[in-house]
Amino acid sequence: MERIEIIVQEDNVRADQAVASALPSLSRAAVQKLMEDGCVLAGGRAVRKSEKLSFGTKVTVDLPEAEPMEAKAEAIPLDILYEDGDLLVVNKPKGMVVHPAAGHSSGTLVNALLYHCGDSLSGINGVLRPGIVHRIDRDTSGLLVVAKNDVSHRALAEQIAAHSFTREYSAVVYGNLRESGTVDAAIARHPTERKRMAVSSSPQARRAVTHYTPVAQFVGFCQLKLRLETGRTHQIRVHMAYLGHPVAGDPVYGPKKCIVSLGGQCLHAGKIGFVHPRTGEYLEFSAPLPDSFSAFLRTLRPEETT
Repeated sequence: MERIEIIVQEDNVRADQAVASALPSLSRAAVQKLMEDGCVLAGGRAVRKSEKLSFGTKVTVDLPEAEPMEAKAEAIPLDILYEDGDLLVVNKPKGMVVHPAAGHSSGTLVNALLYHCGDSLSGINGVLRPGIVHRIDRDTSGLLVVAKNDVSHRALAEQIAAHSFTREYSAVVYGNLRESGTVDAAIARHPTERKRMAVSSSPQARRAVTHYTPVAQFVGFCQLKLRLETGRTHQIRVHMAYLGHPVAGDPVYGPKKCIVSLGGQCLHAGKIGFVHPRTGEYLEFSAPLPDSFSAFLRTLRPEETT
C-alpha cells in the first residue's frame, strides 16, 4: 500500500474535491470510494467526502495496490463490414466502450475483438488496446478500422496524422445552423473538470479542426454532416458546444436538461475511408444511422419554409 500526504490548498473546501484536485490521477468517484473505505485520514481520523476542510490541513491517502488489468476474450457479437488478413472494419453500437479501462474491464470492443481475432491484432497500443488505431466515444455509434498487424497499424495511423483518412459523422444539434462552416479551435483538458475537454489557448492545447454541413432543419434542432480533419478527444462534441449548438442528448457538453431518452449524444460515425496498407487501394465504408438516431429524427418537426 502506498501512502501519500497532501496539504489542502483552499479554505472551506469539500474533502473529496480537495483530494481529487491534489491527485489528478484519481477521479472524484475514486476518491470518494477511498473515503468510504477509510483510506483518507486527517488528524488520525477518517475523512467524510462532504466535510469541509481548511487551508493547510494535512491529509493522508492510503492507495491500495493496483490490480493488474487484463483484456480477456469475450464472445460478443460484432457487426463487421469488411475483413481481410490485415484489418477489419467494425460498426460499433452505441453504449459499447472501445477498450478496457477503470470501470469498464469487460464488454468492450477489444474484448469482442480478442475472441474474434485471437492473437491476430496489432500490439502497438499495448495489451489493453490491441488493434485499436482510432476510437469513438462509448455513446457514439459507428465505424472503426482495426489493425491486425503492426505494419497495417502504422500505415493507418500515418494516414490519420496526415489528415488523409476520411471520417464523416452525422449529428443532431440544438438550434439551427444555416451555412456550412469550419471550427478551427484548439482543445485541451478542462482546467477544473477532469473528465471534460474544452476549447483552450493553453500551451497543452492541440489544434482541432471540424468541418460541418447542414443536412436538415427542424424546429429547435438541426441535422449535420461533419468531417474530422483532426481527431481530438470529444472533438465534435466540444466544437459544437463551443458554437452554441451542442449535440442533442450529450450529458457532458449539452444543456443541463438533457434528453435522457437518447441514452447519450446523437452522434454517428457513418463513413470512413482509407488507403489499404497492403494493396494501396482506397476503400470507403458507410453504416446507416442506428435505430435510436432515426427514431429521434422522426420525433422532430421539420422547419417550415416560406
